[in-house]
Amino acid sequence: MDIHNLVKKAQKGNKKAFLELFQHYEEAIYRIAYMYVKNKDDTLDVVQETAYHAFRSIDTLREPQYVKTWMMKIAINQSIYILNQRKKIIPFPPEFTEHNSGFVSEEDVPLAVTLEQLLDELNMTEKSVITLKFYKGYTIQAISDLLELPLGSTKTILYRGLGKLRKKLMRGEVS
Repeated sequence: MDIHNLVKKAQKGNKKAFLELFQHYEEAIYRIAYMYVKNKDDTLDVVQETAYHAFRSIDTLREPQYVKTWMMKIAINQSIYILNQRKKIIPFPPEFTEHNSGFVSEEDVPLAVTLEQLLDELNMTEKSVITLKFYKGYTIQAISDLLELPLGSTKTILYRGLGKLRKKLMRGEVS
């Protein structure tokens, strides 16, 4: 069954149609959520919350052809929410961490710089734009629509973020 018909049926309250529709995009939702939250448990929470929020508000979707973009936006918002919740957690004092208690040696720390580490240095908007552009292959216009940003601002954010990444790589400033 095509996506447009599934959306229409789901909007009329057909739970089976919504489930089939969600399963069609579940893997993509999982991948985008993992890019943000970086662990399996939180990623699964994001997927579950995305399904819940999408199910509750499927009737508000005006254009069925944008259902994937709409679900991705919900997933990104849920990922950001979880990241903000993490900020409220108080970490252990340094004297109680494994690194300082002798369990981790210097040889255990990898020397390679990963793109994920670099992306973590950016602000959330820059990270979202770059991730959607280069990991998901969205056009700048689609990113602008998805994140509800003006097209010019989206371009500026993309190039500013890439500039920051380039500078950090050139200077070797990776935490």
